[in-house]
Amino acid sequence: MLEILQYSFITNSLLAAFFASITCGIVGTYIVTRRMVFLSGGITHASFGGIGMGYFFGLNPIFSAAVFAILSALGVEFLSKRTEIREDSVIGILWSFGMAIGIIFIFITPGYVPNLMTYLFGSILTVSGLDVWLMLALSVILILFFTFFYRLILFVAYDQNYARTHKIAVDLLNYILISLVALTIVLNIKVVGIILVISLLTIPQSIANLFSKNFRNIILLSIVISLVGVLTGLIFSYKINIPSGAAIIFSLVIFFGLAKATQMILSRSILKTKIQKILE
Repeated sequence: MLEILQYSFITNSLLAAFFASITCGIVGTYIVTRRMVFLSGGITHASFGGIGMGYFFGLNPIFSAAVFAILSALGVEFLSKRTEIREDSVIGILWSFGMAIGIIFIFITPGYVPNLMTYLFGSILTVSGLDVWLMLALSVILILFFTFFYRLILFVAYDQNYARTHKIAVDLLNYILISLVALTIVLNIKVVGIILVISLLTIPQSIANLFSKNFRNIILLSIVISLVGVLTGLIFSYKINIPSGAAIIFSLVIFFGLAKATQMILSRSILKTKIQKILE
């Protein structure tokens, strides 16, 4: 079993699973708390424009996607607050614009047309050493940022009007956080793909939220659940030879179903105990 670890793509995929769990666990908790799932989906799909431009200009697609995603995220944040355009409309426009730009640039790129399955549906085994280092750097940044600004992030996540009354720079904090959301999305694209990355940012958090309402506990539980889900998906993918991204999300959805059933059983058991005590 240990012999398989001598292959760099195996160690890279395991490290990517670990760092993806950390980054998605932290950022996903903020996304779910702020109810920004649709916004995150828009950023995810808009980043495809950066991938297409990267191929056309001969750049690393991940770097170009990161720049495009951050600009899209900041654009949504700015336009939804500074103009009369509704946020969901801005998200829909940038979502479709990013996908269209990506398709156009990939189509006009001379020579061999790249296989986009890795970016659309993910392939954790293709994660490179550079990707792992970038995910490590992002993990450190997120841990430090959420540790030092934890209380401010809580204010912004739950009640921005209350935060403003305490002279907190809400707009600046929102711009920083939305940029971190964009970076997290892009750096995890190779793990589960553009189509499925939003699931890694919401399903573990939804499972954790079934058993805890504390922001810090949800982050920690989400990281553990994400890691177990990713590793289970990898094993599942290897055993029956299916795409790793889909296998990871499938595993997490099964976990959610089991967690929900467990919560319902526990709730009924507690309710039954309370009724028995009342009758006694």
